[in-house]
Amino acid sequence: MTTSTSTTTVVVPGTHVMTALVGPRDRYLRDIEQRFPMVQISVRGNEVRISGEEPDVVVGVAGLFEELSTLLQSGQQLDDVTLERVVAMVEASERPSEILSHQVLRGAKGRLVKPKTAGQKRYIDAIAENVITFGLGPAGTGKSWLAVAMAVRALQAKEVQRIILTRPAVEAGERLGFLPGDLMAKIDPYLRPLYDALYDMLDPDAVQRLLERQVVEVAPLAFMRGRTLNGSFIILDEAQNTTPEQMKMFLTRIGFGSRVVVTGDTTQVDVPNGKSGLASLEKTLAGIEGLAFVRLTGSDVVRHKIVADIVAAYEQRDAEAAST
Repeated sequence: MTTSTSTTTVVVPGTHVMTALVGPRDRYLRDIEQRFPMVQISVRGNEVRISGEEPDVVVGVAGLFEELSTLLQSGQQLDDVTLERVVAMVEASERPSEILSHQVLRGAKGRLVKPKTAGQKRYIDAIAENVITFGLGPAGTGKSWLAVAMAVRALQAKEVQRIILTRPAVEAGERLGFLPGDLMAKIDPYLRPLYDALYDMLDPDAVQRLLERQVVEVAPLAFMRGRTLNGSFIILDEAQNTTPEQMKMFLTRIGFGSRVVVTGDTTQVDVPNGKSGLASLEKTLAGIEGLAFVRLTGSDVVRHKIVADIVAAYEQRDAEAAST
């Protein structure tokens, strides 16, 4: 019995693209060969030849090389982490060349803010298309950072007149009363992650001017009560630590011309009695037009690989507990 071999060739434009594609000492090429042992890959000149007995796999690997080539032509730098993400996207029938090349914002010092995973791309698309977007997921998935980037972009495009960054000041093992300073000094550590994201997007002098003019406001959630927020991009961070009453209060502050992003991780609830205003909210608000829930997972973690591994371990534990 004879088996047929399927073969396809990918043409890579330019020696510089091919050099970056195969990597130093052909490291990336060897990595791809190890990931797909059922195909044979050979490089000659500006062509990559893929052959194997499983046509679908051959086509898939050819698509991987085409995506990598497109990314490199667009200026994307290839490294071990990016290669791993691209492979995962292609295996999930996604287009990394569209996801990783999508520019959200040019941040401070010319740094480009882009989604790094398919989940992050869905997240920023949802923010752009909806009045209220809930970004749910574990630490390290870029929920707050990308929300701030979208807020700065909206401000620069004059889609909104101001940015409001808020989060609940919940005591997590420490008591606010023992911290030094006045109320704002006590609350400032809780808001620091939002400041950090803001300084990633804008020059320090620009941030200071916006804060002084109150174009950017950073305040604890309690300060939102009684207000109507028009023409604003509002980010509620760490929303798993709101109470149901606080969440209702916040969502009913939204005025005309505003956009809202609510971020949180329901596995890290510090609110007293564990009664979170974010838990089960999707069931309550399901079907409301202009409102979206985006769930990010361990595959969207963009910190050190060990963070993704830790998140995956917890997700597996939770899944096992739910099945028993």
